Amino acid sequence: MKIAHDAPQLPQQPWRFALHFYAQVRVALFAIFLFEALQAACTILLPYAIKEIIDAVVAARAGGQDVFEATAPALWLFAGLNFGIVVFSRASGAVLVMTGPRLRARIRQSLFSYLQHHSHRYFVSHFAGSLANRIAEVSMSSMHALWTVTFDFYPLIIKSAVALVILFNASPDLAGVLSLWLAVYVYVSFILAKRCRVYAQDFAEARSRVTGKVVDSVTNVMNAKMFARRKFEEQYLTESINHEVDHALRTYWYMEKLRWFQFVAAFVLMVGMVSYALKIWSEGNMTVGEFSMVAGLAIMLIEAARGLSRTFLEFFEYLGNIAEGVSIFIQPHEIVDKPDAPRLQVSRGEIEFRSVDFAYPEGHRVFEQLSVTIRPHQHVGLVGFSGSGKSTFVNLILRLFEPAGGAILIDGQNILEVTQDSLRENISMIPQDPMLFHRSLMENIRYGRLDASDEEVIEAAKKAHAHEFIAQTEDGYDSLVGERGVKLSGGQRQRIAIARAILKDSPILILDEATSALDSVTEKKIQQGLDYLMRDKTVLVIAHRLSTISHLDRILVFHEGEIVEDGRHEELLQLKGHYNRLWQMQAGGFLPDHD
Repeated sequence: MKIAHDAPQLPQQPWRFALHFYAQVRVALFAIFLFEALQAACTILLPYAIKEIIDAVVAARAGGQDVFEATAPALWLFAGLNFGIVVFSRASGAVLVMTGPRLRARIRQSLFSYLQHHSHRYFVSHFAGSLANRIAEVSMSSMHALWTVTFDFYPLIIKSAVALVILFNASPDLAGVLSLWLAVYVYVSFILAKRCRVYAQDFAEARSRVTGKVVDSVTNVMNAKMFARRKFEEQYLTESINHEVDHALRTYWYMEKLRWFQFVAAFVLMVGMVSYALKIWSEGNMTVGEFSMVAGLAIMLIEAARGLSRTFLEFFEYLGNIAEGVSIFIQPHEIVDKPDAPRLQVSRGEIEFRSVDFAYPEGHRVFEQLSVTIRPHQHVGLVGFSGSGKSTFVNLILRLFEPAGGAILIDGQNILEVTQDSLRENISMIPQDPMLFHRSLMENIRYGRLDASDEEVIEAAKKAHAHEFIAQTEDGYDSLVGERGVKLSGGQRQRIAIARAILKDSPILILDEATSALDSVTEKKIQQGLDYLMRDKTVLVIAHRLSTISHLDRILVFHEGEIVEDGRHEELLQLKGHYNRLWQMQAGGFLPDHD
């Protein structure tokens, strides 16, 4: 499996994935298991201490002794066991507090780090919100699965073992009854909970579907208002909610059957143990203290085991969440750096496509033996109908995809042989819809160069003609831009993107029609920033409005994966070929999607 060398090495099997992280805190887990075992032992020994107290009281009265003197050892035992419960439980809790949050954070960091190495194709195939939610689910489920074993299953095993030893000393027959009950109870609980897992997963999927539709409706609430579709949205959501309710009822009724089994089994054990103990006591083979101990042990074990079916169900749900998350995240990385790959060194900014072949996995072939060279500091426009290959051309340069054949070279260096980070550090990209973080304006601009000073950030904003509107905001450069920059207008987002690119100052610049969606006044301001940014750089401009590239040094005309024409604006018009036809076909200054 192809994995990026600097990505965390994570197992693909769910149980190995969990154990991989548990092993990293094995000393702390050993301490928790030890303290939990001691706490469980102290808890289940309480009925034995009560038995010792009762027997001592009975013997003291029969012999005329002082009750407190006779029961002192048993009282010390009772006090010691309660003290042990407090100490061991809080010691376990302290280790848990020190370990739990760090372990969860380590799982989330590792998953996020692994996720970062996936390709562009991976991210366009998955919802961002879903991936973020899965990271949280996997980390939480890994923690809950561990705590279920540690604080539910494991203490029950310890309590049952200690109880059986105590009962065996008092009555081997009672120990046999309890052993049989525990075996049947655990087995049936396991089987029933395992069958319920399908219902629980369907219910969880129905809940997720409702949540997704709520988010979708809230995100598009302006559409609902503009089309007066409030009632329609309510009805649309109601259908999904009813579907969720059906799955909820099916799941809850099945869980109710589990509870019937639990309570009936507990009833049988309680009545059976006490009745059998009463028979043994009436025959003179058991003391009053032993009789009370048997009742106490039965009550404590029933309380500990009563929720076992629910615990099994939750445990299987946690494992299912881990398995589903691991299957989504822990996949081979499509694009990885070669071991010991050098950094790209760009001094001139020449780009060369040398007999490049590329096809998408679906079988759609884009380029076949494509060859073209873009000279250093040349400003080149890319034009053509939608799907002609312009965006693919740029994505290959950025190594968001990799060619099936041929080579792409920058200053003579094959981009497949260098690190991806160094490649992208030397390229600035300004898309039509700039990508901004929900952070401050200062942080968004500084993203171009993280070590830039505040003064350098402000200077870049001035060159991009962004300083004026930033100064007018309430918090200035500390103003938050909202999710994906929704608090800013299109022109303001573009100016922030330009300022960020100015600060980055890469030798290669790619513009994906950065001004096409703007009004003429805003475009003029932004064009001034772009003119400064494009100085002494190799520039590629994807154009949907041909007038924006007519002044460039060169224009590449794409058609069905081929560069059919190459030259300056005036030269291409004189050819009376494909570019001239595009120029004539423009409606309102824009190209149509198709011929």
